[in-house]
Amino acid sequence: MTYVLHYAPDNASLIVRLALEHLRVPYVARLVDRSRGAQRDPVYLALNPNGLIPVLETTQGPLFETGAILLWLVDRHDGLGPGPDHPARGNFLKWLFFTANTLHPALRMLFHPETCVGSADAAQAALRRGLQAQIKTALRHLDAQAATDPGWFGGARPGALDFYVATCLRWCALYPADAPRGWFALSDTPHLAQLCARLETQPCTAAAQAAEGLGPTPFTAPQYPHPPQGSTP
Repeated sequence: MTYVLHYAPDNASLIVRLALEHLRVPYVARLVDRSRGAQRDPVYLALNPNGLIPVLETTQGPLFETGAILLWLVDRHDGLGPGPDHPARGNFLKWLFFTANTLHPALRMLFHPETCVGSADAAQAALRRGLQAQIKTALRHLDAQAATDPGWFGGARPGALDFYVATCLRWCALYPADAPRGWFALSDTPHLAQLCARLETQPCTAAAQAAEGLGPTPFTAPQYPHPPQGSTP
């Protein structure tokens, strides 16, 4: 089967695109045009009733939730992470779910605080300060894990968790565009910085750069994207 990836530039679909490109499996990328609210179209909601991106269409039907998609791909293709019977499976799962359940949701709230506390500036500022501290703690934990080079994260050969964390780091440096950036520095997590540098040498990153207009250093010194199609967050 040729997978179908429903994506928007520099959204969580970027993580899945990197994984698919790394696996070199056939897939078609289908734009969800956020500029016209296509994520709320009935056709898209039939694939993901939450109206979030991405969706990956597979032989077992449409999948949503980034962590679930990555885990599904890990279990069906070699090269993204330890399989069900691998002795490192438990450690891989806990950090994958930590990223999906702790880091990623904190970033989503950081980018869209109005969904949690309304439009009051003071409330949004307070929420952002708390989230920034939470995110920095999460990144320190991930940096310590990458330092151990377990073979499935932070090593010479990238995998699902590398793609997930590097993309989150990219977003820390860029979004929200109207907020101060001083709270985040990639150099604070040197092992994650090395992970990002290695990932920029990979063919899967070059493919994503071209497809989504990510610029020359999408993880170590990210720039706002200029996608050939679609709108950014």
